[in-house]
Amino acid sequence: MGEAMELQVVTELLQSQPKLRSRIARRIRNAYRYDTAFWRSAVAGPWGAGMFAFGLLALGMPTGLGTAVDLLLFLLAGTLGLYLTAHVAALLLALIGVPIPRLFTGAVVFDFAAVFVIFNYNEVSPAAAAVVAGIISLAGIAAGLLGGTLASRRLRLRHKAAAALMAALLVAAAAIWPFAAGHDSAVPAFQGAQSAGMQEAGDVDGDAGLSIGGDADGASAAAVPSLADQLDSPAEPGPYEVSTLTYGSGNDAWQPEYGEAVDVTSEAVDASAYIKKWSVYRTAYWGFNQRALPLNGRVWIPVAAEGSTDAVDQSRFPLVLIVHGNHLMEDFSDDGYAYLGELLASRGFIAVSVDENFLNYSVWTGIPDNDMQVRAWILLKHLQQIGDFAAEPGNPLYGKIDFTRIGLAGHSRGGQAVAMAADYKDWFGDDAELMHSLASCRIEAVAAIAPTDRKVDGKFTQLKDVSYLTLQGARDGDVSDFDGDRQYMRTSYSQGGGRFKASLYIGDANHSQFNSSWGGRDVSYPKGILLSRDGMLSPTEQRSIAKVYLSAFFEETLHGGGPGRFLPLLQDYRAGLAWLPDTAYYNRFESGAFTAWARYDEDSNRITLPGGGKAEASALSWREEDAKNRQNGGKPSRGIVLERRQNGDGDKPSVYALTWEHGAPLPAGGKLEELAFSLTDRSFELEDDDTPDAALASGTLTLEVELTDGNGTSVRLPLAGFMDTEPLPVTSFTIHPWLDRHLSGGKYKHPTEAVFQTYRLSLADFAAADPDFAPDTGIRGLSFRLSGGSAKLMLDDIGVY
Repeated sequence: MGEAMELQVVTELLQSQPKLRSRIARRIRNAYRYDTAFWRSAVAGPWGAGMFAFGLLALGMPTGLGTAVDLLLFLLAGTLGLYLTAHVAALLLALIGVPIPRLFTGAVVFDFAAVFVIFNYNEVSPAAAAVVAGIISLAGIAAGLLGGTLASRRLRLRHKAAAALMAALLVAAAAIWPFAAGHDSAVPAFQGAQSAGMQEAGDVDGDAGLSIGGDADGASAAAVPSLADQLDSPAEPGPYEVSTLTYGSGNDAWQPEYGEAVDVTSEAVDASAYIKKWSVYRTAYWGFNQRALPLNGRVWIPVAAEGSTDAVDQSRFPLVLIVHGNHLMEDFSDDGYAYLGELLASRGFIAVSVDENFLNYSVWTGIPDNDMQVRAWILLKHLQQIGDFAAEPGNPLYGKIDFTRIGLAGHSRGGQAVAMAADYKDWFGDDAELMHSLASCRIEAVAAIAPTDRKVDGKFTQLKDVSYLTLQGARDGDVSDFDGDRQYMRTSYSQGGGRFKASLYIGDANHSQFNSSWGGRDVSYPKGILLSRDGMLSPTEQRSIAKVYLSAFFEETLHGGGPGRFLPLLQDYRAGLAWLPDTAYYNRFESGAFTAWARYDEDSNRITLPGGGKAEASALSWREEDAKNRQNGGKPSRGIVLERRQNGDGDKPSVYALTWEHGAPLPAGGKLEELAFSLTDRSFELEDDDTPDAALASGTLTLEVELTDGNGTSVRLPLAGFMDTEPLPVTSFTIHPWLDRHLSGGKYKHPTEAVFQTYRLSLADFAAADPDFAPDTGIRGLSFRLSGGSAKLMLDDIGVY
């Protein structure tokens, strides 16, 4: 009986196999039965959405063959991928027997999967990548339905025309969007405390911290004399005409100005002592390796116009080298500072934009090892090469350069490289040949635009007696921390010297727009499409700030007749507001004439002060700690944190007092003119739970400064009588605040950072308030008096001029 049943089962299975094969074959033959003309036309929608993502990928992964070629290659690859995926999906759905338009469904599945992988690979979190993929896929579905409708014979012609126009506008918007960021636009320059980003960050009042008010009578800040009443803007062209030339290897296959059209041929340099990792692809692309790096530069030279009486008659000009940062290797960067080169040359500087594109990152080959040190080394080799040009009769630079007046300007990694180059004896002291050739060179000034500040060989650059300027945008999506502030803190001066350091933090400036070739977004595509540009300064506005400050800085530090003219601008941005676009600014300044009363770096004792002084406080908590950046990383300087909280004591003031029994340290000349200190608001500093503590900004704070002279006479004045304070900029980096936490490992999740502002208070104003106050008798006490609200402040670099 059992054998008969087994035989029957086997027989039935054998009989069913032809039926199963037949059913599978029939389903495969009918795989596209649901893909009617409507749905076949609708596939154009998912195709367009997918190609939008692949187009962004092409922009972010240039091959060097040109944008048109890159787009063609990536769109072809995307189209092939979508075609294969759609057909494979159609067959699988047919085998399962799902009754839906299968090609269209397969195309949508491809869109979602491809977009997810593209964005997730580009440091977008899985959750955010899924959201972006979903949005793009839904857009493709909607466009597909629109396309299918257009192809329908039932739709009237006028309706088709309207739908076609809508489709064309959507396609045009998608094509233009990635490129629109690089153009000027009429947008509000500064949203400040009222920005939507702050509302999302959790501040119900929209203020990024406290508002430092005046006294009960409402003191307002004293007016600062405008330099525009005395001087033309340093961003205006000077009296010289400008001639240009390029020098380079003569063999550059990508940039003719360094190849067949080069004006002066330079020597290649061997960097193999520093670079060990140089890929075969990089050699194939550039035509050289690390043993033969070219010295390429764009040069702007001042020329006295015939008959001009404005130009200063001088045979030798100061030299300024400008160097870019780490942009994509295939998208050349060195031509992006022509606006600075032309301006500086018109004002009597020989300016050179240095080409270091071959050291930059490539998606295809990475970045050479030790690139940071080589960037600085290449700058010094340019100085060496230019020195040879200047000593060569018949060369366009022959006898035209004063090598005792050299300035360096760098952007991003170039901003760190110029500091390293200025400190070359520490970094390259064992290179005897280089040291010998630079013996007659004096690097007097360094300007860094949004610089990086990374440890190299286990150390950082320590600048000594070199004037330093750094600019940073609060909307910088690349170097999002104010790293230039770190180098500012590590720059020091001999007592009584004339050199100085200054910084400027700019509310609505980003990273890329300081270079005219980098476009408007700070990170490459496709991730760059997620960064917001609402309320950002236009490219022209942002570069106008660089022109004003770099021109003023080099006029002040390198021109013999310049010192003193533009120093007020570098000390206080308000002196130049007539030359600057409307946004929020914060600046620090210190010179060798500064005599410190409190630095907080000398020890960990919060009570002791230089010169035998001591500190004490009442009705507040106070402690010394490191300054912090946006990512809560430490900066190389300590300060005193004063934290006041309103309690049951009503409006009892909080006081932080510094006293000296025998008087505070005096400047070398003995005369006291100005009190100076740096102050930052940390009321909205992010706590451990990464949420702003709104309780620390529950009201308006009044901060008063009290000085006591050697005779015991005290005068107290409101800080607001000297300078109004702006709330710190609050940045929403991305197109939606939720994305701030989901890009680049949460790099953008901190909406603000503590930025110091230098306050300079004239002692003459204290004397005017009380004729008995006599600063010539010395200062025995300095107090900071806080009242009216909760606050968390940090003080540093307290002293006098």
